[in-house]
Amino acid sequence: MRRFAVAALLLGGCAVTPPPPVTPNAVPMVAAVAETDPVDTAADAADDPAIWRNRRNPAASLVIGTDKQAGIHVYALSGKRLSFTPAARLNNVDLRDVGGRVIAVASDRADVGEAHVALFTLDTVAGKLVPMGRYPVGPGEAYGMCLWTRARDHALFGFVVMKDGRIDQVSIDTTGATPQVRTVRSIKVGTQAEGCVVDDRTGLLYVAEEDIGLWRFAADPAAPVTGMAVAKVDGTTLVADAEGLALAPKGRDGGYLVVSSQGDNAYTLYRLPGVTYAGRFRIGGGAIDGTSETDGIDLMLGDFGPGLRHGLMVAQDGDNAPETQNFKFVAWDKVRKALRLR
Repeated sequence: MRRFAVAALLLGGCAVTPPPPVTPNAVPMVAAVAETDPVDTAADAADDPAIWRNRRNPAASLVIGTDKQAGIHVYALSGKRLSFTPAARLNNVDLRDVGGRVIAVASDRADVGEAHVALFTLDTVAGKLVPMGRYPVGPGEAYGMCLWTRARDHALFGFVVMKDGRIDQVSIDTTGATPQVRTVRSIKVGTQAEGCVVDDRTGLLYVAEEDIGLWRFAADPAAPVTGMAVAKVDGTTLVADAEGLALAPKGRDGGYLVVSSQGDNAYTLYRLPGVTYAGRFRIGGGAIDGTSETDGIDLMLGDFGPGLRHGLMVAQDGDNAPETQNFKFVAWDKVRKALRLR
């Protein structure tokens, strides 16, 4: 959600050691290696990406991205659009491999006052999304969406972040002829939120409350609904709006949490498991134009073929003038090098 004049609010009681001051000149630039074809609709349209990695043929991996005014796209790693599936007012999207199928789930804002999720299967050969239906979640306007596969039984859950900060957790069962979607728990942050991501290794959910900061919750539906504040919007290291979230996992519980610092067109990294400030960067400085006002991001480690041997990050570009909005692709090893990450 883009807002151009937001007062940065501090998160009271957040037990986080204040990070060192950072100046804009100290933020390194990382060049994009590719960009997608622009979306067909104008103004605030492209929103959130999700990545599918083809383990057998990494260069044939796919990226899906929402156009919240029209539907959802599938792109090749070259950025070429392979397909488009019409669907009104999809916002955020995530995907998981489930029983040999790739399931994509998007937050659906088409019905005023009633949130839905839209389910798709990803045809990884044709590069096309096949609709599986829309399913009600609860009252409200659905913004964020992220998925979690529970380690002990491989059960699939979705977290639908409402505009007012309520987060409805749904169980998603796609084993039968018709998917079953059931709301199993609700948790809450105080004000508007959107971005979320779940660490499948640890069962921890991270949520970005846009003007306040980052929260962490236990993802299991039987866990307490109380969250822990883990980082704050301070106007320096993280600038409102705090938007998309993504993970670069390492080992059992380490790696990095990446956040779109939309207010100053940057991306902030926190080191896991303690969520300690690790640096920030911007996308730009190359033959492809950079990003600004980024909503959604996604990140996946692993081999994606030449130039992307260590991982891929995808970021929505909120100002791709003179074209309409699109998504930029960044090699994760270039981010690591720019920030001297371990």
